[in-house]
Amino acid sequence: MKILALDTCTEVCSVALLNADQLIERSTTTQRGHSERILGMLNELLQQAGVGLDEIDFLAFGRGPGSFTGVRVGVGVAQGIAFARQLPIIPVSTLAAVAQRAIDEFGATQIAVALDARMGEIYAAHYREENGLAVLCDKEQVCPPDTFKPLDNERWFAAGTGWQEHGEVLKAAFAGLLSGEDSSLLPTAAAMTKLARKLAEQGQTLSAEQAVPVYLRDNVAKKKGEQ
Repeated sequence: MKILALDTCTEVCSVALLNADQLIERSTTTQRGHSERILGMLNELLQQAGVGLDEIDFLAFGRGPGSFTGVRVGVGVAQGIAFARQLPIIPVSTLAAVAQRAIDEFGATQIAVALDARMGEIYAAHYREENGLAVLCDKEQVCPPDTFKPLDNERWFAAGTGWQEHGEVLKAAFAGLLSGEDSSLLPTAAAMTKLARKLAEQGQTLSAEQAVPVYLRDNVAKKKGEQ
């Protein structure tokens, strides 16, 4: 199984190829210019791997939440490639990708993900590790940081940039219930490939025209300049 993944939803612009158990990735951190970089990164990755687009089985992409423009870029690029090559697509949550990184890099088993959403809000959700993969416990939401609370009295690993931007408020809500923290974690295409492989095995794929962004905010158009 060959899964090609891309993500442009945050300041990390990344691509990855999972070929059986071999993972190759490329990423760069930039505040803008994702649309100019992503196709070149994809081409470089495939050349490095010696794999053609006609050999790809599934195309995964970060479907949000994240930057309004970044989410649109990722969905648009994924749709374009999938339409051209008739590839099944797999949308992957950026919050789940952050949780997956916490599992892979820190051995976290319960993860409270909070990404900075600007305007005094966070994108947030709780995840648990099951068989090495991040599984959503509740629902994804955009909310003020003081409303994001622990699901139970177990200990949670704090992951994502929301913990950096709103650390004081969030840590007060999770007082005594944090097992660890990495407030620099952002989603990557590499983390998405693991989640996408499970979804592919379960037959949870879509056609290109079914690719839709997940903003969580209903008023994203009005806020474009602020994201």
